[in-house]
Amino acid sequence: MKIGIIGGSGFVGSRLIDSLIDKHEVVNIDKKNSFKHSDITRIADIRSLDLLSSNFTDFNLVILLAAEHKDNVSPKSLYYDVNVDGTKNVLKCMDDFGVKNFIFTSSVAVYGLDKYNPDESHPINPFNHYGKSKWEAEEAIKEWNDRNPLDKSITIIRPSVIFGEFNRGNVYNLMKQISSGFFIMIGSGQNKKSMAYVGNVVDFIKNRIEKKELGYNIFNYADKPDFSMLELVSIIQSNMKIKTPVLRIPYHVGIFFGYIFDIISFIIRKKIPLSSVRVKKFCATTQFDATKAQSVYKPTYTMKKGLLNTLKHEFLKSK
Repeated sequence: MKIGIIGGSGFVGSRLIDSLIDKHEVVNIDKKNSFKHSDITRIADIRSLDLLSSNFTDFNLVILLAAEHKDNVSPKSLYYDVNVDGTKNVLKCMDDFGVKNFIFTSSVAVYGLDKYNPDESHPINPFNHYGKSKWEAEEAIKEWNDRNPLDKSITIIRPSVIFGEFNRGNVYNLMKQISSGFFIMIGSGQNKKSMAYVGNVVDFIKNRIEKKELGYNIFNYADKPDFSMLELVSIIQSNMKIKTPVLRIPYHVGIFFGYIFDIISFIIRKKIPLSSVRVKKFCATTQFDATKAQSVYKPTYTMKKGLLNTLKHEFLKSK
């Protein structure tokens, strides 16, 4: 197959290209060059329809990974410029080049926080601009599909928080804080977290490529079991062979300081690692039903193996 990956220079995309390039003809379209696959990378920003179109071709399949996803994106309009308008530009190029097979990575953020294990039919209620923009992108894809659904294969994957080697997201930051010898637990720590190891996310995307399933399909993706924050901290401590003193502070104290740092960040015009949004996400229960994905794909790695792989690569190299 000739596969176009939009946003393949990043964390998930680099690993996905690694797994596809021996079997398929792959083209990476990204606003940044790939540190691993510069030879197959074409530079284009999906916000520019003309630039995107000039780097497009008659792909058999397009996989859209590109997104603005960090908590502190500024201005907020970037979420919509990239995640919504960028998606519409990709769909326009697919129409122009006759591409009917599409895989889109959305997010469980479309459901909002503290929902009870939502499956794919759960009501949509995003709590932040990232979740809202991802939902608007999904709506654009559904509208595009419904205009002419004949012979189309559309897969929307809503992964939970993705972690793994080379990632510098929330799970990495948690590991880094624990490894520093000082960790603050905000809230009770009983809240459960669904997570997804990058190796399994990539393998699930490959599973969807190989199935070539016609129609419009949505999958939550999360690896099981779901650990509580306390269990997650315990697993990380055990594999690092350290016992980090855990300072506990109540949620209301943590969120108060989060708002204080929001104000400081606004005044000094600099991004600060702690914010009210991050406190809310840290303390929220974010469990998601992935039964549908599990019915068609058996994960290659267990959750504990994924965590250990990440720890070994990022923190245990010299041990």
